[in-house]
Amino acid sequence: MTYQEFQDTVTEMLAEIPEIYKKGLQGVHVLPQAHPEPDLPGVFRLGEYMDPGPEAFLGSNPGLGRHIALYYGSFLAIARNSPQFDWEAQIWETLTHELRHHVESLAGDGSLIEEDRQRTAEFRRRLGKLGKR
Repeated sequence: MTYQEFQDTVTEMLAEIPEIYKKGLQGVHVLPQAHPEPDLPGVFRLGEYMDPGPEAFLGSNPGLGRHIALYYGSFLAIARNSPQFDWEAQIWETLTHELRHHVESLAGDGSLIEEDRQRTAEFRRRLGKLGKR
């Protein structure tokens, strides 16, 4: 999938999501770069929800608000190593995951943040066990 096709797919999928779930969201951004996970070689972050809260957003004005970033380069890196990679399914899963972060943030609920932390900790444990073989 090209970068333009990726952008178009995200735009089409975003249009399918009811506005109530996007309320207060300032943008969904498709970024060309990959986002490797620190300390996890070969692992890439596909997307992230950015909520500056009262602090500055990415080191700038806190008035910029809530955003979702999807990293095309990360999708591409994973797809290159997985012949069965389903671009559309993974885009949808990532987009709705980040939107869930947004909705939960508005509600003051950190459930998905905790699920992500637990999933990452389990992933790190499994990698550690594989490295000891």
